[in-house]
Amino acid sequence: MTEVIELEKVKLDLAVRRGYRNWKSQFQEDFGPDTRLSDISTKTLSLLAHGKDKSTFYLFDLVMNLRSLGSGFEFTELDPKEKMAVMDQYLFLLDRIRFEFMKRLGWLEAYPGEEFSLVELVLRFEQMAPRLQASVPLLSRNHSAYEEYRKMSAFEKEEMVRKLIPKALKEIEDHSTTL
Repeated sequence: MTEVIELEKVKLDLAVRRGYRNWKSQFQEDFGPDTRLSDISTKTLSLLAHGKDKSTFYLFDLVMNLRSLGSGFEFTELDPKEKMAVMDQYLFLLDRIRFEFMKRLGWLEAYPGEEFSLVELVLRFEQMAPRLQASVPLLSRNHSAYEEYRKMSAFEKEEMVRKLIPKALKEIEDHSTTL
């Protein structure tokens, strides 16, 4: 029985190394199975939060390698069902990345899923995503719109937080010029 467990751990370790291989060379940071978004530098988080160009590749690459679907370079070769699954996970991770950046800006107190590693978020996506996506990020008490937010329904709270994303992306652009 221990051989089976060790084999699974070895397979996971290999997938994690493949998943983060391009991250390590691009971002010059250490990433591993326990890396959470809060562990990632602001500079790396800024690049990933934009959700375009290279940042898309790095998230596709992580998801696809962890799921044994190849590298991010092979995304266009996936069958439509696999492409949709990778895209769903990409969008899910992109939300968490943007929420983490908004937390660092002091706009959010907390967000659903921040306690999990990126590897967990990908590998347990089917079990975790529905619950995490149904939960609303908590706006910081120090945010100027907190009193309004506090009185809203869950649906309105989520809408309000999502409307902050373009402002956060603008802040990211401003941060990336000073990093």
